[in-house]
Amino acid sequence: MPFRILVADDDLPHRLRLALALREAGFEVDQADSGQEVLERLSAGAYDLVLLDQQLPRRTGLELLRDARSVHPHVPIVLLAADASLEDAVEAGKEGASGYLKKPIDLGRLLALARRIVEHGGSAPVPDRSEGSGAETSAGSPVAESPAMRAVLDLVQRIARCEASTILLLGESGVGKGLVARLLHRQGPGQDRPFVNITCTALSQTLLESELFGHEKGAFTDARSQKLGLLELRQGGTVFLDEIGDMAPGLQSKLIRFLEEKTFRRVGGTRDISVSVRIIAATHRDLAREVELGNFRRDLYYRLRVVPIEIPPLRERPEDVLPLALSFIRQFNAELRKDVQGLDGAARERFVSYPWPGNVRELRNAIERAVLLCDRPLLTPRDLPAELVLHEARPPVPAQDPEGDFVLPRLGIALEAVERSFVEQALRRSGGNKSCAGRLLGLNRDQVRYRIEKFHLNGHEPAVTAG
Repeated sequence: MPFRILVADDDLPHRLRLALALREAGFEVDQADSGQEVLERLSAGAYDLVLLDQQLPRRTGLELLRDARSVHPHVPIVLLAADASLEDAVEAGKEGASGYLKKPIDLGRLLALARRIVEHGGSAPVPDRSEGSGAETSAGSPVAESPAMRAVLDLVQRIARCEASTILLLGESGVGKGLVARLLHRQGPGQDRPFVNITCTALSQTLLESELFGHEKGAFTDARSQKLGLLELRQGGTVFLDEIGDMAPGLQSKLIRFLEEKTFRRVGGTRDISVSVRIIAATHRDLAREVELGNFRRDLYYRLRVVPIEIPPLRERPEDVLPLALSFIRQFNAELRKDVQGLDGAARERFVSYPWPGNVRELRNAIERAVLLCDRPLLTPRDLPAELVLHEARPPVPAQDPEGDFVLPRLGIALEAVERSFVEQALRRSGGNKSCAGRLLGLNRDQVRYRIEKFHLNGHEPAVTAG
């Protein structure tokens, strides 16, 4: 029998986009544009998955979720929301949602979620709330034309089959940490075992602890029955903990015990349970700094750093920009039924000169938008987001000769722009701390503050701290 999905959204273009992608992937899809129609369809027949918009006319997704549970208690329901806050995600988890996806929906991620539910025989898997941000080659590896990314993949290949039980992925948001985690799993000894991704910021400490370790009946309010946790269910597989730098201190203590002893107790339990899983953690935060600030346990930090992998931002691997863009064009051609062949010269120039502060995720979103709007064989600047079109490439920072003197470029430089660039770099490297940035630049704190105001950098760099 075909796998049946109900897509409920009153935004017709968005609903049709999801339905089309799911049908092309082989699923049977029904549609609804109101809460009443959702309940009528659930009463009339069984579904294997429901995609439920958070804001339907006269009813919120959470209200409908409760009513739908009374009709079909076990159907997996994923909420779709334009503004997915942490509080909403926590509330959705309490009401039994199987996932909480932010609109516009990443079609690749949605199809992966649907396939995971198929693999689980129609039962809801653990929610995957990660943001898809990477692109893969046909061989299943991230696009890597740059030396920096090739070095990352070489390290991944060398450690994937080792017995290292903890790996820490470091890098800015959107660089593709989730993709590297999946690659580590696919090339590791537990590749035929389950892989699960959970984002530590998406759930409260109580819910996240229950997801990881499980709970006993009556352990807390709404714990009406025993629940097995991820670690227990993924025996021999891989658990990917994204944004671990935001994990609550109480849960950090329980995690370090598990990493050291390979045992844990369910919430409310009294019996130790032994399991063998690989833990891959990821964060965009400077964990060493978080340790010094008292926000992250020192022992957990060192335990996670058994094998650290630093994934460089996209601006440091410009050789990857165009191959990534072409890879995403192929992907969205298939998803959106388009036939875009590539980028014209002006669009290529924009892609190469843009600094991509949102990294691969931002590039992916730009290509999705461009392919959706394009009605010609090649993407042009008019198909691109405004920030790419309006961006002016910064002048190059002067090089240094072997004796340490800066070399003036043959065509000269815009000195003020170079000064701004150095101040921005120092603030990024110091996490926004003025005193640390000043030490990097040979300036005092007041001189750094003057330049922040001069170049209007407040709000454009990492949160500037008073230090």
